[in-house]
Formats: sequence, C-alpha cells, structure tokens
Amino acid sequence: MTILSQQLAALRDQINKASAEIRIYVEKRDSLNEQFKNLRQEIYKLRNERDRLNMEVRTLKQQREEAQTKIRTFIEEIRMRRQRITELEKKTPKRSHQELQKELGDIEWRIQTTSLDLQEEKRLVESVKQLERQLNVYKRIDQQNKKVTELRKELETLETKEAAFHQELIDTVQKSQKIHSNMLAKISESKKVKSEADSLHCAYLEAKEKTKPLDAEMNYLMEQRKKLQDALREENERKKKTAEQALKEKLSSQARDKLQRGEKLSWDEFQLLAEDDSQTQG
Repeated sequence: MTILSQQLAALRDQINKASAEIRIYVEKRDSLNEQFKNLRQEIYKLRNERDRLNMEVRTLKQQREEAQTKIRTFIEEIRMRRQRITELEKKTPKRSHQELQKELGDIEWRIQTTSLDLQEEKRLVESVKQLERQLNVYKRIDQQNKKVTELRKELETLETKEAAFHQELIDTVQKSQKIHSNMLAKISESKKVKSEADSLHCAYLEAKEKTKPLDAEMNYLMEQRKKLQDALREENERKKKTAEQALKEKLSSQARDKLQRGEKLSWDEFQLLAEDDSQTQG
C-alpha cells in the first residue's frame, strides 16, 4: 500500500507539472489569439479608411481633370479673341479713337445747332456714318479686350481651383499610401502572431496527448488502491467480527460458570445468556 501511494504521489506530481505546462500553452495561445483578433480589427479599419481615401482620390482626379478641361477651353477662347483683336487692329483708322470721337461730336453738334441746306446736311450725315464705322472698330477691339479680361479672371480662378485639387490630391494619396503601408505591416504582424498561436496550439495538443497515458496509469493505480482499501476494510471487518464473537463466547462462558455457581448475574450477562439460548433454540 505504501509503495502504491508513493507511485500515485510521483505520478500526480508528473501530471501536475504537465498540467502547469499545458496551462502556460493555453494562456499564451489565448493571449495571441486575442492579439490576432485586435490586429484584424485594426486592419479592417485601416482598409476601410484607405478605400475611403482612394475614393476621394478618384473624385479629386475627376475634379482636377474637369478644371484642366475648362482651363484649356478658356485658354483657347482667349487665344481666339486675341487673334481677333490682332485682326481688328489691322483695320484701325489712322486717327486715334479720341480724334474720331471729337470729330463725331463736333459734327453732331453742328447738325443739331446749325441751319444747314439739304446738300450740306447729307454730306455731314454721311460723314457721321463713316466716323461711326471707324469708331466701331475701336469699339469691337474694346469689347474683345473686356471679354479677354473677364476670361483671364475666370481662368485664374480655375487655375487656383485646379492647383488646390492637385495639392489635395497629393496629400490624400500620401495619406492613403501611409495607411496602406501601416495596413501591410499589421497584416504581416498578424500572420506572425497567428503562426505563433497555431504553434502553441499544436504544442498544447501534444502536451495534452502525453498526459493521456499518465491519466490512464493514474486511474489504474487509484483503482488498485481502492481494491486494496476495500480488501483491507473487509479483512478488518472480518477480524473485528471474529474478535467480537470470541469475546462474546468468552463472556457467555464466564456467565454460565457464575450461574452454575449460583452467583448473581449482571443485566448484560443475563441478556447475553438469553441471546445465546435464543440462538440455540433457533
């Protein structure tokens, strides 16, 4: 029995050590799995943010391209109007706009304030028409110049917008690239963590598999100890009953001797003899 208890103690010690090792594997594995789970959540958030920025990049590219198209249209229109101005300038009268305007004013004043014969009035009206045709060239040049000025202002506004779109596009692309790099680093880290967690799980399974023979042996030894304990208990019960029976027979014999000698019996002795007589009759 002592040897069996020693074997059980030694075996229990081995099982406790193996269980402690298994607990370490389980704790490390679970910790790594939790870390992997957190990394996956971070990767998910980074991917969503990167995709959002990439969508913003596409929108900014489209806005920049639309601005560039409008800029080219404005530049082309400005070029065409400047070309018209050049062509009109070739048709400008020799006299300046101020001289022509002054002469026209003088003639109109003369027509309005002077009594003229029909011939002179016709001549002056014809002169007014000629002056107006010449002044119209300056007017058309002035209109083209005003339109070019307006187009230049709108062009500057568009160029400012296009530059802003371009700068925002660059900044957004840089942010997206940074987040993408961070996401790739997290993915790499998560793979390492998952690999380590899987290795620990395999080690846990191996360690658990190794404890099966120990558990089986422990169960066997405990069963053997129980059998021995049951056998010892039965043996002790048997010895106890034998000793009680011997004592009972001895006391019964002593009581009969006292009865034969005519001595007074105690109540216990009387009951003992009565029980013996009852068993004998039975």
